[in-house]
Amino acid sequence: MPRCCVLCGAGGEGELCAGCERELPFNESCCARCAVPLPEAKGELLCGPCAQRPPPYDRALSLLRYAYPADKLIQKLKFNAQLHLARLLGERLAGYVARHVTQAPQVILPVPLHRTRLRERGFNQALELARPVARRLNIPLDYRSCARVRATAAQSLLPAAERRLNIKGAFQITRPLAARHAAIVDDVMTTGHTVEEFAATLRKAGVEKIEVWVLARAAP
Repeated sequence: MPRCCVLCGAGGEGELCAGCERELPFNESCCARCAVPLPEAKGELLCGPCAQRPPPYDRALSLLRYAYPADKLIQKLKFNAQLHLARLLGERLAGYVARHVTQAPQVILPVPLHRTRLRERGFNQALELARPVARRLNIPLDYRSCARVRATAAQSLLPAAERRLNIKGAFQITRPLAARHAAIVDDVMTTGHTVEEFAATLRKAGVEKIEVWVLARAAP
C-alpha cells in the first residue's frame, strides 16, 4: 500500500508530502542561546532573558516553532502513541542539527520520564526522538545514566510562574558520566525550565559543555 501523508492524507509522496513539509513552521528567527522565536533575529542576537540571566546550557537548537501543524504532529506522537512519527520527526531534527553543529557531542541524553509517567504513556517521546538523531549523527545514546526521581505535575498544566519550582530537584545522575560534552534531546521546549533543571544537574556532575536539541520551541 502506498504511504500517505500524516497531515493531509495525500498518497504516493511518503509520510509527509511536499506541500505539508513547506507548511511546517521552521524556527528560522530565534535567540542564539535558547532558540525562543524572535521577530527578524539575525546573527547571534540574544533574547532579553538570556542577555540578563544566561541558562545553564550553552546553546539550544530547535527545528520548528510549536505552532500548527507541527503541534498536531507532536501531539499525535506524544498522546496518541503514533511512534512512527518519532522516526519521521527525529530524522528531520537530525538533519537540522547536522547543519548547525560543528563539534559533535560525546553523548546524547534524552530528558528522562518518571517511572510513573512512563508506565502511563508506555514510552518516553524524548528517547524515541533521540534514537534516529543518534543513529543519523553516529553519537552514543545514553538513557540509563540519568533519571527523573520526582513525579512532578505536568509542566504544561501549570502557570509559567510555578513551573520552575515544580521541576526543582527532579533529576538525578544514577551512574558516572564520562562525557564532558553532551546534548539533551526533548520534544518541546516551552518556558525552558525542564531542560534548564536537567542541564544544571549535568553541570553538577561535571559535564562542561551542554547543548539542547528540541523538535519545537514555543513562543513566549
